[in-house]
Amino acid sequence: MATPPLAAAVLFLLLAVFGTSHPQAAAAEALASSPFDAALAALQGQIGYAFRSPDLLRRAMTHASYSRENGRALAVLGLAASQSAAALRALAADRDAPAAAVSRAARDAAGEAACAAAGARAGIPAIVRVAGGTKASAAPVVCGALRALVGAVAVDNGTADAAAEVFWRLQVLGAVPSATAAM
Repeated sequence: MATPPLAAAVLFLLLAVFGTSHPQAAAAEALASSPFDAALAALQGQIGYAFRSPDLLRRAMTHASYSRENGRALAVLGLAASQSAAALRALAADRDAPAAAVSRAARDAAGEAACAAAGARAGIPAIVRVAGGTKASAAPVVCGALRALVGAVAVDNGTADAAAEVFWRLQVLGAVPSATAAM
């Protein structure tokens, strides 16, 4: 799948800001130090993607109410990647599909209801860090974290393709991870 120009620009910007190179040993050490880190490691196994830069995953699972270093920017990319993946799938299924049908497919697949449901199935409410008074199971919180997760995969991998694979895995309960996305 080719990266759309807007998504490519956002991906480039996020790669420049967050970077992508951390030694694997440091990543493994960082993921073994707390219950939050253990939950992040389990989430990676569940989604079938191992982060080279675990700090991206930490940021994705941090709500804006908890820290200024949060997943908001990653969620922007995650939404774009999710919509792109859904539109591509709709057009691959029917190249003559009307624009309204493709738009609806992208909106429905990446919309808050589907996003929050997939995030709940993935256990995001138990993982995402929020400040007191913020409900971790609220649909906007869960959806934002799931979108940030998809965006974090894109930045970590450097492609929207890996993000799309994780997005579809999260949409389907019990999907089997593919070896191609886990690097």
